[in-house]
Amino acid sequence: MDVSALRAQTPGCAHRVHLNNAGAALLAQSTLDAMTDHLRLEAEIGGYEAEAAVQEQIDGTYAALAELLGGQPDEVALFDNATRSWNAAFYSIRLEPGDRILTGRSEYGSNVLAYLQVAQRTGAEVVVVPNDESGQLDVTALAALVDERTKLIGISHVPTSGGLVNPAAEIGRIARDADLLFLLDATQSVGQFPVNVNDVGCDMLTGTGRKFLRGPRGTGFLWVRHSALERLDPYVAEVRSATWDGRRGFAWVEGARRFESWENSYVNVVGLGAAVRTALDLGMEAIGDRTRTLGARLRDQLEALPGVSTHDLGRERCAIVTAKVNGVSADAVNAALAAADVNVTTTIPAHSQFDTEDRGIHPLVRLSPHYYNTEAELDRAAAVFARLR
Repeated sequence: MDVSALRAQTPGCAHRVHLNNAGAALLAQSTLDAMTDHLRLEAEIGGYEAEAAVQEQIDGTYAALAELLGGQPDEVALFDNATRSWNAAFYSIRLEPGDRILTGRSEYGSNVLAYLQVAQRTGAEVVVVPNDESGQLDVTALAALVDERTKLIGISHVPTSGGLVNPAAEIGRIARDADLLFLLDATQSVGQFPVNVNDVGCDMLTGTGRKFLRGPRGTGFLWVRHSALERLDPYVAEVRSATWDGRRGFAWVEGARRFESWENSYVNVVGLGAAVRTALDLGMEAIGDRTRTLGARLRDQLEALPGVSTHDLGRERCAIVTAKVNGVSADAVNAALAAADVNVTTTIPAHSQFDTEDRGIHPLVRLSPHYYNTEAELDRAAAVFARLR
């Protein structure tokens, strides 16, 4: 991987040390060009007309996401963010009193709130699977909790609050053996390392463009396996998702686009397509190797500093690194890094409710390098930590 060339094609690298890729990564010049070209086209000939003119590019976004995930283009639906795509999947699952939702301690905060809301509405039960000794979801405990009442396994592949990579493929095998729906929130994993829906065995997968895929904000996607469609009832019907039968009924459109709504920002859609194509051209194996290496290096650097601790769980860890400095608040560390032109963020207890209940360590400083970051940039961030301890 030619990091120098990649940085030259990333305008933001000239101004900051960007270690907030788990929040929103820097756009590549090719993505920026695709978006500005389309915005200019809309201004020159009109929005509908511009959409028609670039239909091949729009179709290419579905095809690129399908290639990235190992699925088919008609299994992909596009949204304006990952939460909407996750909601489109989750709220389409029919739940009744006594049904059980199995989830993990690392589940994302918005997902947890949705589970709790639906449990209150329907009488379903939310069951939190414990972690094993490494801090990842305990697959033995998960298998033991599956019973005839279980309707869904919903898991965050990588949490928002740390470098843990949950054992998604093992979870998928349990779901398949029990004929359960498996919803994987891959918001922090797709684009960071290879994620193949057939290897994982999920029925639904959700993600975003803005994080490790390096796409624009305001983009999300849902992948739905063909065989799962008959078990889902989309919670919104409109002119994009369904067709009127000419009387007083309707039929869902084929494939995953039954979950979409009609209006889209096609500036963002073509930008997302360009970003996904960049990831495919680089190769997800190469990207995964680079991100894991940078994450491990940064974690080791911080752990070597007296008074600094890292708090990433699991047997497998990714590029997200969470840390704290004894006696210094996470906000103060964040501010010190910002003063040194290093972008990071902090974890929030309410975004990781079950993890907060278990460990009570949030907020933490969250650093998340990507493949275009350099070892020198990691050294610069570590030097700020060293001055604060």
